Amino acid sequence: MAILRLIFNIAWFILGGFVMGLAWWFVGLLCFISIIGIPFGRACFVIGELAFWPFGQEHISRDRLSGREDLGTGALGMVGNIIWFLLFGIWLAIGHLTHALACFVTIIGIPFGIQHLKLALLSLTPIGKTVVASH
Repeated sequence: MAILRLIFNIAWFILGGFVMGLAWWFVGLLCFISIIGIPFGRACFVIGELAFWPFGQEHISRDRLSGREDLGTGALGMVGNIIWFLLFGIWLAIGHLTHALACFVTIIGIPFGIQHLKLALLSLTPIGKTVVASH
């Protein structure tokens, strides 16, 4: 199973994962310009790593993982997600959707297109989410 995951991740990296991972990290660098953007930037780097190697990982809400609400999963997290959506989320989602459509052209690309769709949804509201190993 691990070798199959590695093969999928290498193919993913070549077929769009590299470009979108760099896009996430670029947005993360932009967020680090201001002190207010540091939490957004940190989330970008975590999700950027997921964008590079998504197979074998998944994103979940932090309150589901810890069993309690925190700063990013409450009302402030919702406000942060609205700001995120307006500034960066829509653009990253468009990038993932574009890659998904390109992947769906071939039968072999369908699993990669599905991963891009998952990342497109995550790019709309990433605040309050974390990445964990999938089982």
